[in-house]
Amino acid sequence: MRIAGKVVGVSLLALAAGCSTLDKINPFADEPKDKPAALVELKNPMAVKTAWKYSLGKSGANSFSPAAAAGSVFVADADGGVARLDAASGKQLWRVKAGSDLTAGVGASPNGEIVVVGGVKGNIIAFDGSGKQLWKAQASSEVLSSPVAADDVVVVRSVDNRITAFEAKTGAKRWSVLRTTPALTLRNAPGMVINGSNVYVGQPGGKLLALTLATGVPRFEVSVGEPKGATELERVADVAGSPVVFEKDICAVTYQGRVGCFDLATGQARWTKEVSSDVGVAVDQRFVFTADEKGAVAAFSREGGQSAWKNDKLAFRRLSTPASVGRSVAVGDMQGYIHFLSREDGALIGRVSTDGSAIKSSPVIAGPNLIFQTQSGTVTALAVE
Repeated sequence: MRIAGKVVGVSLLALAAGCSTLDKINPFADEPKDKPAALVELKNPMAVKTAWKYSLGKSGANSFSPAAAAGSVFVADADGGVARLDAASGKQLWRVKAGSDLTAGVGASPNGEIVVVGGVKGNIIAFDGSGKQLWKAQASSEVLSSPVAADDVVVVRSVDNRITAFEAKTGAKRWSVLRTTPALTLRNAPGMVINGSNVYVGQPGGKLLALTLATGVPRFEVSVGEPKGATELERVADVAGSPVVFEKDICAVTYQGRVGCFDLATGQARWTKEVSSDVGVAVDQRFVFTADEKGAVAAFSREGGQSAWKNDKLAFRRLSTPASVGRSVAVGDMQGYIHFLSREDGALIGRVSTDGSAIKSSPVIAGPNLIFQTQSGTVTALAVE
């Protein structure tokens, strides 16, 4: 969609009365606003081995992120395909049809016995560890965020910003919480993460919400980014991607807002820095990594938020959520390339091609392998030195 003759590089939903939605802008439009940076030849690139590849169906207009659990990788596609793969070899352990087109997935419990996807019109479909359908449930509206699962509970966030918990084995509703939503929000809906007895939910408007898994009672709600500006478009400040838990921190980033880390128990801010990103963060022992909306990858000190480095050589290549692996940081791009940057100084040190289609989903680490899924359905596992 064009606004004043230009293509805007994010995808938005206008939430109207009755929780209806209106697609405003496609972040992977055919006509980019800015010319993507050309790729330069790398001298002495790092060794990256393709451990395995697996072909799945296309993602369509949505994004499907793999989930890693119990030595397996779980993947899904827009046509309803759901598969369990051996994380080390890529061998298909099972593949089933959900019986519905899908809009979100995959969520998997740590023991690999609960696998959950989101179907059209808010259908929630759960399978057991062998691929047998356990139950179906109905969310209050469309689901774009990947469901998350513990061994006994599944949590789903729908685009009307209702967070609902279901019993993992039966699909019975455990609790439901509705939060307010700004007039405009990013279409790539904020994610969630379960840690201990809480679920942490990224929110439209830049909030990070912690709820108890047992009852849905709020533990805290903090602002990662504050909406600012004169227009509704300027005031979009949603949490992007999924929050990341690392030791006693939970870190997140917002569009047109900030990146920061917060105390996992209280929500107290440890630090925040101004950044605008429409994908999530990666966190390791030393750094928090972001890819901003203009294609710059940056590292911040996890302890105090000091800037460690910034690399803008991938400008306007529509980067994915980063992943920290070994001595490198990896990001996918709009043409299916996976780029590796030095963890210490941000220099480009490696590159791998996939199938030429965009990488919008978040990568996962499963054992020694780093796993990306493209929009055309190629699942690639990379063994990185």
